[in-house]
Amino acid sequence: MADPHSFYLAPDEWAEPFILRGPEAHHLCRVLRIKAGERVRLLDGLGRTGLFTVAEVGKKDARLTPESEEFHPLPGTRCTLAAGFSKALRRGWFLEKSVELEAHRLWFWQGDYSQAALPDVEKSAWRADLLAGAKQCGNPRLPELSLVRGGVAELAERAKAFDRAFMLYEGDTGGRMLDKVDLAAPGEILLVVGPEGGFSPREVDLLAAAGVAPVSLGERILRWETAAILTLGLAWWARQ
Repeated sequence: MADPHSFYLAPDEWAEPFILRGPEAHHLCRVLRIKAGERVRLLDGLGRTGLFTVAEVGKKDARLTPESEEFHPLPGTRCTLAAGFSKALRRGWFLEKSVELEAHRLWFWQGDYSQAALPDVEKSAWRADLLAGAKQCGNPRLPELSLVRGGVAELAERAKAFDRAFMLYEGDTGGRMLDKVDLAAPGEILLVVGPEGGFSPREVDLLAAAGVAPVSLGERILRWETAAILTLGLAWWARQ
């Protein structure tokens, strides 16, 4: 039997009567044409999942009956990825893969060499991309998504609260590579990736002064989204 389809139900709506509305209900009722009596999976993005039976399908909503629930605690090692804001060409792909690789937080920050301006607020499409990734891969937790509007100065200040912090630097790192040991130990880890144009000297100095260690992923200069996903992939592998 195929796995049940997954849908998102916001934490403040996770209560009797369990009702799907909006885009999630449209997807269940109109796109997938799921009928009463079929089983679905819900997630709230904060670690809670459940199996539900569809009790009633309406024109704009669906009522669900709970069968079982499960809570998935936070992992002992949590990675925050701070990505220099870049063009939108591959951002949706990046967001989906970040959920699959269990990023704890995602921050976009305005770099000196960013080729796009950081928006005033998070885009609704970004959350849709995160939800799509979570429902596809079964991750019960959505990354906390936020904008670092104060640029590298704010990012450097935030970095001080982490147990370990690294910047993926294309310049001289003294031969230091990002290592599994850096990513496996419990705690909060910050991973900083620059935009398309890389880090400016000013940004490198400010981040290094805040304790963000420059590390390398190898001799090639990678696209920002390649470096970001490779970094999350290494962190995911280190936790296994």
